[in-house]
Amino acid sequence: KIRADAGAVHMKSLPPSIAVWLATIAHIRHAHTDYEKLLAEGYDRDSARFFVIEQTNIVLTRWRATRLLDDEDEA
Repeated sequence: KIRADAGAVHMKSLPPSIAVWLATIAHIRHAHTDYEKLLAEGYDRDSARFFVIEQTNIVLTRWRATRLLDDEDEA
């Protein structure tokens, strides 16, 4: 899923490493956090993304990622 998303049309102009990073973050956000629930409760996308940073980083750590999100990231 992540590999397919990284190859999506809107990612084609990005360097592969950035496309994979963005696809990974999007996958984690939608499949492994409360992001969708927050959207359903009426939070806007930026707020929902902010509130799931910690959950996202927990998954990234569990997956042994060498990079984590911080409050400044817009992924």
